[in-house]
Parts: sequence; C-alpha cells; structure tokens
Amino acid sequence: MWAQLTKACLRLEEIETQLSQPETYDDPDLAASLNKEQKDLLPLVEAYRQHQKAQSDLDGLADLLDDPECRQLAKAEETALRAELDRLEEELRLLLQPKDPMDGKDVFLEIRAGVGGEEAALFAADLFRMYSMYGEKQGWRLELTNVNQTELGGVKECSVLIEGEGAFSRLKFESGVHRVQRRIHTSTCTVAVLPQVDEVDFTLDPNDLRIDTFRASGAGGQHINKTESAIRVTHLPTGTVVECQDERSQYKNKDKALRVLRARLLDAKVAAQNAEIAANRKSQVGTGDRSERIRTYNYPQLRVTDHRIGLTIYRLFDVLNGDLDEIIDALIAADRAEKLKESMENG
Repeated sequence: MWAQLTKACLRLEEIETQLSQPETYDDPDLAASLNKEQKDLLPLVEAYRQHQKAQSDLDGLADLLDDPECRQLAKAEETALRAELDRLEEELRLLLQPKDPMDGKDVFLEIRAGVGGEEAALFAADLFRMYSMYGEKQGWRLELTNVNQTELGGVKECSVLIEGEGAFSRLKFESGVHRVQRRIHTSTCTVAVLPQVDEVDFTLDPNDLRIDTFRASGAGGQHINKTESAIRVTHLPTGTVVECQDERSQYKNKDKALRVLRARLLDAKVAAQNAEIAANRKSQVGTGDRSERIRTYNYPQLRVTDHRIGLTIYRLFDVLNGDLDEIIDALIAADRAEKLKESMENG
C-alpha cells in the first residue's frame, strides 16, 4: 500500500509540472486528461500527507514521553495521534480501492410499474417525481426520453437521461424493486440505473438493428403527432427493444433510442461476463414480485426502509420530495465498508 501511495505522490508532481507548462494547453485533450487525473489523485495524496505528518508528530513525542513533567500531556496526545493514524489508514485503504469505471458516467434511469395495476403505475409516477426532484437538488440536467402514461396520470414505464457530476455514482444503488404500502394496497415498481455509454464504449452493428417509426401519442389522445416521429429500435440478436417518442424530430428520437440501447446492451454484457454481478442484478431488479424488494415506502407509518442495509427513517414525504441523501450516503458507506473488509481479508 505504501509503495502505491509513494507512486501516487510522484505522479501528482509530474502532472502538476506538466500543467504548469503553457505548451500542455496546445493539446486540449491532454490538458483535460491531466486535470481529471490530478482531481482523482488529490484526495489520496492529501490523505497520505496527513498520515505522514501524524506519524512524524507521533515519532516526535518519544522524548516527551520520557519526561516526567510532560508525560501526562504527551500520553493524551499520543492516544489522539494513534486514533488519527488508524482513521487515515482506513481512509487510504478506501481511496486505493479500484474505482467503478462507470462512476463518472451520466445515467439512464428506467422505471416500470410492477405488481399492482393502476396503483403501481401511480407509484411509478411518484418515483419519477422523487428522482426528478433529487436530480434538481443535485444540479443535474434531466431529459425525458420515453414515457407511457395511464389515463389516471400513472406511469406504466418511463426512461430519463440524467446528466451531471456524480449521477451514476449516486444513483447506482437505486436499481431494484421498490414497494409501496398504502392503507389497503401493496404495489411494486422496478428501477434500473444504467450508465450512458458512447459509441467508443459499445459499438452497434447497423445490421443487427431493425428501426421502425410510428406516431407518438399520450394518454387520452394527448400530444398526438401527425407525423411518424416516434422510433422503435429492436436489437435482433438479443430481442432488446427501445422506444423513444419524446421529441418531435425523428432524428432526435433515433439518437436517444440508440443511446438507451447501448446502455442496456453494455449493462447486459458486463453482467454476463461476471457471474456475481449477474446474480446481484437479478436479485435487485427481478420481475417486480413483492418478495424481491430492496426498499419499502409505508404510508400508514410514514416510513421508508431500505432492506439491504436495514435502514429505516420516518420521513416518507421528505424522501418522496427528493430528500434521498441520507439513504444514498448510507448505501455508499455500506458498500465501501464491504469493499474495505474484502480488501483486508485478501491482504
């Protein structure tokens, strides 16, 4: 670990030297890459420097600990420094964990009504509103790519592109079955969080695609287009189907549909390559059955419970109004703790 940290310090010095040279900015791509690498390395190097200072301060207490007049104060400082070193070492281990390469990506958030008919569709609309409000609080840009509404204002399914710093890293644990308990009804919806990928990340073969056009329409005949601007793209090898009808331009709808398709196919490819990830995704997203829940929203008790980490909070309406940070922070902390545990077990 210490060799890695020394290497990181040397690399940061190299980057800072390069960024101080005017000719670096003659290549915008290089400058952007160096700035990103610098931003990624800074928290690690700063924590390492704090660790080095705390260790130096601890070493400097040796003489004071032998001095009867200063021993009591020195002992208290020694205890505090050892605690700080333990904290910093744990932080460094976390910072050295391999980062999810998708964490910096934008997100396609897909919500589908599951068990419960119209009640499930109304709950899907509530979830869409919840994530929209959370995104606005984060300063993200949200763009609806597809929605299938019901007569009563519910949502059978919808897809939203969310663009902004930290979108995937903050939302990736939202994938799964969400259950709502009202006074009589219990309904479910599935949420899938897919990182948006570029053509470089996942190339589509045009020969594998069937593209159909149709007239877009909304519930009750609203928003009917007189032209066939809506797009349906079918990936023939997998049977994956994506529809987009939000834009009046056929070209824009096709572009959005292809972006959603790439995200779905790459997500499926990653899952297929890793049996553990595949099993985890199945347990998270499942089929919408009530027993496959990750979170419950209980109206009579004004309670929200995340079953994966055993977190319960009694602020249902705050959560539905987009106050998700407490839950998301707890999920991220639990994930980091698990990774740290695995890292220490593996040496």
